[in-house]
Amino acid sequence: MPRKADSHPPSDALKQLLVGEAPAKAVRHENVNAVARALSILTSFEGNELYLPLAELARRTGMHKPTVLRLARTLAAARFLVRREDGAWRLGPAAGWIGSRYQAQFDLDSAIEPILHRLSASTGEAASFFVFEGNLRACLMRCEGKAGVQSQIRPGEVFPLDRGSAGRVIVAALGEPGDLYERIRRRGFHITRGERNSSVASVSAAVRGPHGTVLGSVSTAGPIKRLTAGVLARHAAPTVLAAKKLGEVLGAMPATALRATWHP
Repeated sequence: MPRKADSHPPSDALKQLLVGEAPAKAVRHENVNAVARALSILTSFEGNELYLPLAELARRTGMHKPTVLRLARTLAAARFLVRREDGAWRLGPAAGWIGSRYQAQFDLDSAIEPILHRLSASTGEAASFFVFEGNLRACLMRCEGKAGVQSQIRPGEVFPLDRGSAGRVIVAALGEPGDLYERIRRRGFHITRGERNSSVASVSAAVRGPHGTVLGSVSTAGPIKRLTAGVLARHAAPTVLAAKKLGEVLGAMPATALRATWHP
């Protein structure tokens, strides 16, 4: 689960980023660059990392190490970063405070549900959004199709990643090697019929956030007798489009925050 955010807002120390010795006409330009460079440091951290060495931060941001060190020290003074004894850095409590304020304003249902409804309306089948943790995936939200056949899957149910198209596209997006996953990456979607459940067929696409972060997958599913390979192929395009839209609306939300909505 995400660490509990600090109860106090960030200090004013971050304003030091806007302090410089440039001439008055150049101050505004320098200030914007300084903020952009500081933000590039904060966004260098990925969901599965805790500490990053200074050299790695420099590599990811494209800045020289002395510049990164100067900015990191200022961010640390504002509690956006924390430095370990060996010189590695992690996100600090002020970053958690900002995240908690964002999540407090974020209505997950209102962001996801309309997209799933549109997908379900276009295909006539059930549309689902899955999140993942480790080798498991869970149905976070589902909209039943107008065809009238209720699925056995319910929000909150957990399934393996290596069974069913909704899990396979996540595994492919995470970079798993193999011919199957290479084909999935090339096509941008995957179709399965009876793989996880002998009576269910589906087509799915991975949901990606900024910088390619894998957030989950979108699936269109229904009875295998009705969803032939040809029908699923026609449903692939709207499913891929729904995955893209979800990636856009969820893009500012950390993957860890999505995963915190369920417990495997």
